[in-house]
Amino acid sequence: MVSPPPGAAAVAARVGLRVGPAPRPLMGSQGRSGPPGNGGAGEGEGGEARKLQEGRVARGKRRKGKGKGKASAGQGGRGSGAEGKPGPQTAKEAAGPRAEAGARAGPREEAEGGGSVEEGARGIRGDKESAGTGKEAQGKEYGKKEEWRVRARRREGARPGRAQGRGGQAWADIAGTGAAMAAAAGEEEEEEEEEAARESAARPAAGPALWRLPEELLLLICSYLDMRALGRLAQVCRWLRRFTSCDLLWRRIARASLNSGFTRLGTDLMTSVPVKERVKVSQNWRLGRCREGILLKWRCRQMPWMQLEDDSLYISQANFILAYQFRPDGASLNRRPLGVFAGHDEDVCHFVLANSHIISAGGDGKIGIHKIHSTFTVKYSAHEQEVNCVDCKGGIIVSGSRDRTAKVWPLASGRLGQCLHTIQTEDRVWSIAISPLLSSFVTGTACCGHFSPLRIWDLNSGQLMTHLGSDFPPGAGVLDVMYESPFTLLSCGYDTYVRYWDLRTSVRKCVMEWEEPHDSTLYCLQTDGNHLLATGSSYYGVVRLWDRRQRACLHAFPLTSTPLSSPVYCLRLTTKHLYAALSYNLHVLDFQNP
Repeated sequence: MVSPPPGAAAVAARVGLRVGPAPRPLMGSQGRSGPPGNGGAGEGEGGEARKLQEGRVARGKRRKGKGKGKASAGQGGRGSGAEGKPGPQTAKEAAGPRAEAGARAGPREEAEGGGSVEEGARGIRGDKESAGTGKEAQGKEYGKKEEWRVRARRREGARPGRAQGRGGQAWADIAGTGAAMAAAAGEEEEEEEEEAARESAARPAAGPALWRLPEELLLLICSYLDMRALGRLAQVCRWLRRFTSCDLLWRRIARASLNSGFTRLGTDLMTSVPVKERVKVSQNWRLGRCREGILLKWRCRQMPWMQLEDDSLYISQANFILAYQFRPDGASLNRRPLGVFAGHDEDVCHFVLANSHIISAGGDGKIGIHKIHSTFTVKYSAHEQEVNCVDCKGGIIVSGSRDRTAKVWPLASGRLGQCLHTIQTEDRVWSIAISPLLSSFVTGTACCGHFSPLRIWDLNSGQLMTHLGSDFPPGAGVLDVMYESPFTLLSCGYDTYVRYWDLRTSVRKCVMEWEEPHDSTLYCLQTDGNHLLATGSSYYGVVRLWDRRQRACLHAFPLTSTPLSSPVYCLRLTTKHLYAALSYNLHVLDFQNP
């Protein structure tokens, strides 16, 4: 057969001659189609035209994506007449040695000897530039090397198409392998895209250099921002919104806020609630924004007392103690009580929760002990007159009565009713509290004698340790007292003052005091352990909020009108709600949803 002149393919390419698809090549034992011509190894008649068409097809297929490109590249050796590409090998591995040889031999040999369509297209461009006869010999030599490589691979069993036979079946196996490779490549691309999406969601890829700093350094920088600046920074993008919601950034702001769940020593009492959400609610406390509601009502006038435990509310009504469960919003109760605890012949004056027990003091002079989750109830005579106050810590009960005595009792089941100490206070005892160190307790009396109404007693021996203050006027009885820490306590009463005592500085004078602006008796007080202070007045059910860093009252909430004027007998608060017990009803101030 006479081969066409060397420049025929180049002339056909310049003229733009379209050559139809060649008939299916007959596969020989070496995977070659037809006798080689002058163009190089593996090229028959019309090889240049077929390469031109395959180059155009390759350029179109390369636009369809990486996965499909790999599948088409896996069948690239079919038009060139060279051996089919091995199935298990990737396109890069199969084309590697041919690309190196093409780089040494020139652009034409890349198209003639290579197995991929992309290499064939590069070979056509090389033909347009130079078509020398000297390269034909190099192409033949390269074809022989390729033939030797194919035979070696067949001996090693590397070609999956050998067991399938020749012709179209072998090409089908190669095409299936290429499709599997393309699918695997597509899955890898999807994984890479998902990882890139997660990376972009975690941190913006472009933007100010501040965003590319380590998170520890960003936390340090943002720790100098105030609440308003952090809120504006959270509006920039989603990543900054998530970043600025970190509890570490808001902890410093929360400790300086009102009723955010942090004590003066930094202890977090509400670890389950994000700090940022607590700071938002804290602004409502500071601004006095709340919604008022009534939880319970009574038909007759009473002097209720209450305690909170988790999602339950315990409140005394006459000679009963009822337990209610809060609804999820915290601003309403389930109308049906969880339990009713009885045992006193007269009204319950005071009670506390300790060690899964309710310790109650009644107007009948008795102390009652009720187990919360059972029907166990014990009642024993404690004083000759009504028991006004009681407290329990560490298995020890202390009680104070109108009979001018304070007594110490054990909570152990085998020693109930055995008095450990009887202390003569020489005045009616209105309030009592045990120190957190369990070494002493304080009593608040009516201040009708020549003694200070606040005195501290040793819990083990019952001896007087010290008395607080020296300038109380007669009748300045203390109606409520509470320990805030082992060395600090708060008191309020008939003298219309709230006093803050620090036993480490002085016992003769309080370190700070706040006066009720309407000169009303203060029946009760409550604190968040940090900056917020709430008090209940004797007229019109006025609840006042104080910031302990200021002298003046922050806000006042009158809960009753003139015909139903009532003292606030008891106050309890959480980070979102404040509960106030009056003569006829139980009020709630909702600061979460004002």
